[in-house]
Amino acid sequence: MEKIDKLYEQLENFQYVQVKMRDEGFDYCFRHYSSFEEVEDEKFHSLRESYIKIAEELEEYVESKINQIQDEIQEEI
Repeated sequence: MEKIDKLYEQLENFQYVQVKMRDEGFDYCFRHYSSFEEVEDEKFHSLRESYIKIAEELEEYVESKINQIQDEIQEEI
């Protein structure tokens, strides 16, 4: 594949990701819609995986705080 063909393929892949981010919503796009295997970019996948990890940690933290506060409320009643 010639270099220009590869560049056009990369451009098309990133434009596809951009459309899905807009159409599906950022969080759903990266956590549930696709892993975007066709995108051959190490930094993209590293950032995507980091985003997923942080999003999961934040969800877990919020859930644990809710449980903690509910427990404290029960102790006070």
